[in-house]
Amino acid sequence: MDGTDEVLDAVGPRLRALRKHRGLTLAELSAATGISESTLSRLESGGRRPTLELLLPLARVHGVPLDDLVGAPRTGDPRIHLRPIHRHGMTFLPLTRRAGGVQAFKMLIPSRDAPAEPTPQTHGGYEWVYVLNGRLRLVVGDRDMVLPPGEAAEFDTALPHWLGSADGHAVETLVLFGPQGERAHVRAR
Repeated sequence: MDGTDEVLDAVGPRLRALRKHRGLTLAELSAATGISESTLSRLESGGRRPTLELLLPLARVHGVPLDDLVGAPRTGDPRIHLRPIHRHGMTFLPLTRRAGGVQAFKMLIPSRDAPAEPTPQTHGGYEWVYVLNGRLRLVVGDRDMVLPPGEAAEFDTALPHWLGSADGHAVETLVLFGPQGERAHVRAR
């Protein structure tokens, strides 16, 4: 079975769940779409393969994008291809895609049984970190601090630094990174 078969096999249960969630009978859905009750029943049970001609009126009547019926992933901005980067036990989701300049990432630090021991590293650049969820432990040079949600820090990555969970729980952050040492410009009100 290839990926197409798996996607098509999942359409029937989605259609049934959507119809039931909206409190519609097969007869009501048939009247609204012009698709026979028997065809709708076979679509929902997997006895009939969905086609574009059948899915378009169903998406219109249910008021959902066609992608929702087939379970297609959300793509967002087509110029940004979010491919997670896994480094040092963390996941980085690129939020920008441009050559040079400041780059934006969502950084996820997974939970662990116990907080990790800092292993500071250095590299060129400048970093700005904002904590969304969890408690981030940040070691920069001889400073060791814990940032709760809503706090931010910025530092030169030429200094030995390390980021991790302060308590072993997962942490979510937004990171701006200037590979050439560019800094984020903050404007006061």
